Order: sequence, then C-alpha cells, then structure tokens
Amino acid sequence: MEPYVKQTIENAVAYIEFFHPAHNSLPGDVLAELAQTITEAGNNNKIKVIVLKSGGDRTFCAGASFNELITINDEATGKVFFSGFANVINAMRKCPKFIIGRIQGKTVGGGVGLAASTDYCMATKFAAIKLSELNIGIGPFVVGPAIERKMGLSAMSQIAIDANTFYSAEWAQQKGLFTQVYESTEALDEAVKATAEHLCTYNPAAMVEMKKVFWSGTDNWDGLLAERAATSGRLVLSEFTKEKLKGFK
Repeated sequence: MEPYVKQTIENAVAYIEFFHPAHNSLPGDVLAELAQTITEAGNNNKIKVIVLKSGGDRTFCAGASFNELITINDEATGKVFFSGFANVINAMRKCPKFIIGRIQGKTVGGGVGLAASTDYCMATKFAAIKLSELNIGIGPFVVGPAIERKMGLSAMSQIAIDANTFYSAEWAQQKGLFTQVYESTEALDEAVKATAEHLCTYNPAAMVEMKKVFWSGTDNWDGLLAERAATSGRLVLSEFTKEKLKGFK
C-alpha cells in the first residue's frame, strides 16, 4: 500500500489516519500533510473532536523514516528532517479541539511524541513504547518536551536512557501517557468512538478554554522544538552516528 494521510468525519468527530508500509515510520512529506490536516481540522466548524490514529494492526508509529535519515549530509537538511515531528506536535498543541489518541500497537521515537501530544490517549495492551534515539548517537530532543510534559522528567529520562527496551502499555498508563489500556483493538475502537462522541456533547467554548489550560507554559515551543531539531540535525552528522548508520544500510 502507498503512504497516506486521510480524514473522515462522523458525528462531528474527525478521524485523522496516517499510514506508511514501513511500520508507519513517517517521511517528511507525510508528516507535513499530517500537520496540515490537523491544523485544518482545528479550523473546521463541522468538527468538534479529533481522533488521531494510524493504519494497520501491529504498529502505531515507528518514528521518523530511516530511509530519509541515512541520506542526511548537512546540518540544514538535518534540521528540516527533524522538524517534521516538531511541526506535527506544534499543530496538535495549537489545535483548539481536543485530540484523542488511538494507539493500537507498538510506538517508537517520534511516535511516542505524537501519543504524548494528544489530549486524551487510549491504547491496547500491545502498545509498548520505546525511545531508541540514543542507540544511533542522537536523542529524543524534539519529542522530549511533549513526553516530559505528559509523563514527567523521571519517566522520560528512564526510557531515553534505556534505549533498547520496550516499556509495556501498562507501564505507560501508570506514568500518565495512556488513560486506558484495552485487551483488543476492537475494544479500543469502541471506547474511542464512545469517548469522542460523548465529548461532542460538551460546550465547544469550554473545551477550547480547557485546551489552553492543558497546554499553558508551552508558548515557546515553536522556537524550542526548532532548536531541538537543529541539535539532532547536527548530531546525525557525527562520526559516531555515521558509523552506526552504516550498519542499517
């Protein structure tokens, strides 16, 4: 199947779905389309609540595209590459609608950042998480603020340092990333639909004001995440990382 970003609207709920055949690892063009789709949904008066989901059954998001990563040869290109997830996170942050995360499977790196940037995140028991960036000589700099905001510095630093380990969905729930963990994708989908449609009965103006409260203190993130993207773009050119990446070509 070809990569895509698509949106469907049902009962005032926008279901925004992304997909890439490589375990939902996202290249720059898909990330740009995803950010734009979220922004447009936030401005659509026919939409009251947004659900962020991915296609396929096994992996929610494997992070950024590795095929693009290994082609980076200069800092400017590196910054643009790592700005992909930054732009999606900022689009989610600025969106005036509640965003529900539907996490059906494993999520890695940037995918953990997407889950952490939703306002209410629901998952299956198969939705283990991992921050693997230190393995190749960079770090979860861009997604770190979103993960720290949701899970706390202690939990974020634990999974960033322990970069080889998948942490269970139950652990992620205990640390505040997931609100509920379900036994199956079918049970998750039923709960997501019921939750989203119930939120549509709330006062939209109240939800807009609550969203501002949830994200208070993040007004500097446009600049902060750009700086973090530049840091990653510089580190990916290091001899350490170049040697690491040779093993993946």
